[in-house]
Amino acid sequence: MSVITIRVPRKVKEKLKKYNVNVSETVRKVLDERIEELERKDLEEKLEQVKERLGDKMNPEVLAKLVREDRETH
Repeated sequence: MSVITIRVPRKVKEKLKKYNVNVSETVRKVLDERIEELERKDLEEKLEQVKERLGDKMNPEVLAKLVREDRETH
């Protein structure tokens, strides 16, 4: 695992402590969610490119199935 260091205003640190926020866990979760969002966006863009290249040759249901399968593997 890698280490990331950030600086936050003192008030933020105090509030995190006050509410017993597990900062490491929270940051990991937010970063994972952001990565999923970016990967989904990337996949959508690639699918759009494929769709443009294939035109009417590709069934939308097949595309949806491929997207679902890809999401399940990540």
